[in-house]
Amino acid sequence: MIGRLNHVAIAVKDLAAATALYRDTLGAKVSQPLPQPEHGVTVVFVELPNTKVELLEPLGADSPVGKFIERNPDGGIHHICYEVDDIIAARDRLKETGARVLGNGEPRIGAHGKPVIFLHPKDFTGTLVELEQA
Repeated sequence: MIGRLNHVAIAVKDLAAATALYRDTLGAKVSQPLPQPEHGVTVVFVELPNTKVELLEPLGADSPVGKFIERNPDGGIHHICYEVDDIIAARDRLKETGARVLGNGEPRIGAHGKPVIFLHPKDFTGTLVELEQA
C-alpha cells in the first residue's frame, strides 16, 4: 500500500535558524516558508536528491507541533510521510485493520497541495505517520 518516502518532518523552535543550518552549513536547497494555518505550522522543505526533509515551526498557540516542542525543547523528528496511490482506499483499509486515523478521519490538504491523513503513533511503533496522495 505505501509507496515512496515523501519526507521526514523535524519540529523546530526557530525555523529561520533551522533553515540557515540546512542551507548555509549543509549546502541544501531550501524552499521559502509556507504557513499552513489549518495544520498549525509554518514549513520549509529541504530538497534532497531522493526525498525531502520538512522543517516545522509551530504557528499559533494551539499548534500540535508547539505541544511537541514543549515536550522536546530541542525539537526532533515529528513524523514520517509516505505516498499512497489512493488516500481514501488506504484510509479505509487501515481503519478496517483497527488503525486509528487522527482528526475526523477525513483527508485534509497538506503543504504539497495534496490530501493527507495522519495515523496514531501508538499503532505504528511509536511513530506519527502521515500518508499523502501521490
